[in-house]
Amino acid sequence: MAALTLRSVRELLKRVDFATVPRRHRHKKKWAATEPKFPAVRLALQNFDMTYSVQFGDLWPSIRVSLLSEQKYGALVNNFAAWDHVSAKLEQLNAKDFVKEAISHWELQSEGSQSTAPSLPSWACSPNLRCFTFAKGDVSRFPPARPGNLGVMDYYLMDAASLLPVLALGLQPRDIVLDLCAAPGGKTLALLQTGCCRNLAANDLSTSRIARLQKILHSYVPQEIRDGNQVRLTSWDGRKWGELEGDTFDRVLVDVPCTTDRHSLHEEENNIFKRSRKKERQMLPLLQVQLLAAGLLATKPGGHVVYSTCSLSHLQNEYVVQGAIELLANQYSIQVQVEDLTHFRRLFMDTFCFFSSCQVGELVIPNLTANFGPMYFCKMRRLT
Repeated sequence: MAALTLRSVRELLKRVDFATVPRRHRHKKKWAATEPKFPAVRLALQNFDMTYSVQFGDLWPSIRVSLLSEQKYGALVNNFAAWDHVSAKLEQLNAKDFVKEAISHWELQSEGSQSTAPSLPSWACSPNLRCFTFAKGDVSRFPPARPGNLGVMDYYLMDAASLLPVLALGLQPRDIVLDLCAAPGGKTLALLQTGCCRNLAANDLSTSRIARLQKILHSYVPQEIRDGNQVRLTSWDGRKWGELEGDTFDRVLVDVPCTTDRHSLHEEENNIFKRSRKKERQMLPLLQVQLLAAGLLATKPGGHVVYSTCSLSHLQNEYVVQGAIELLANQYSIQVQVEDLTHFRRLFMDTFCFFSSCQVGELVIPNLTANFGPMYFCKMRRLT
């Protein structure tokens, strides 16, 4: 009987083919060792669907599909290169300098006898910035930038909405400027393009991100400016800047770490929606308030600060601005006034889509015809 059973087992084993899966390769898949069961990009989208559908209502489906679609870019002309030649090449691509176009259009309106548009104050926009974009609905791409005859790159490709906080800062000649969270470097480069910075302090806590900033400056800025006293790179905790260099700067840009909404929907790498970074994400608004408060403390009385994020969240935008202003009033008896940026919305409405219901500041929302942003920015003036 035992022999019969053994024979049956042998016959069964002959019918089963194990050759396709060698024993040493047979294993049970372990999620933790291979890939996340719930990718961070999926967690980000779930989070946005829950929160932004409430915040934006009927606008959210349009914003959502735009965020998930290919981003649109602008070409920031490098004024340290042969900028007139570079501008001519970009015009041949049927791109237009959106800053120049907007200001020219505003001035024409102001000159009209029937127009109610006020003249644009000289301090309303930082000067000398040239950024080319394709028209609304045109999804053409700019070719990669190349080194020009002067040894630096011709232009820098960036989300054109990222230029708005620098424009709103309204730099004036000989300003002392702080970029509190400078890396990876697009806005720092734009600040230098204005030609207004007597001194520019560019700071970021991350040494690896500062290395990226140094690489950009090396590619776009002449050596004599990089090696001189005009630009200072630091890697300090931005929350302590008010203690380190209080009442020092004419203009401060506080472009804080945020949920980087578009990045979070497309890239697993460095995604703040990873489960391991949940606590870090929950603490973001507190960090943002601390950074903005430090930027305001570092500003001279009468100086200006622009706060910005690339997030749609009002918890990281308007609420942070209001929280920092209350903090300075209660703990330091410092009064801060939010500046009206309504003219910015009117000035650049032909290039960007703005959300019309911000409590303070302005918000560029992604739209398929103008797929820039998101970009929130709010300008403040320190009164005391």
